[in-house]
Amino acid sequence: MDKQIQKKELKPDYKRIYNDLIDRKYPEKREEFKSLLEKDALSVLDVIKLNQKIFGKASHVILNQRHRSYDKKAVLQILDYQKKNKLNNNQVALEFKMSRNTIAKWKKIFM
Repeated sequence: MDKQIQKKELKPDYKRIYNDLIDRKYPEKREEFKSLLEKDALSVLDVIKLNQKIFGKASHVILNQRHRSYDKKAVLQILDYQKKNKLNNNQVALEFKMSRNTIAKWKKIFM
């Protein structure tokens, strides 16, 4: 039984968190976020978009980058975004607030 619990990945329920946040603090913005919040599950990139829309790019909330995690799907989406927009590692790193070395490492692993 313990092995089954360990295999199951525990993730925060971002959809519920952001629904509650919008309902309590920003009910007037509900329509703006409707398309994102109607998804079955929010991806890492969806969470980043929601956070930027709610708090703005220069948010007063300082996030510690060490605590961010990206799944394989999100990494591939970020690398695809880079390719589509013809950006270098530094530009992508600035856009997603991460290290350019992280982008380079991902490119070595996934491309």
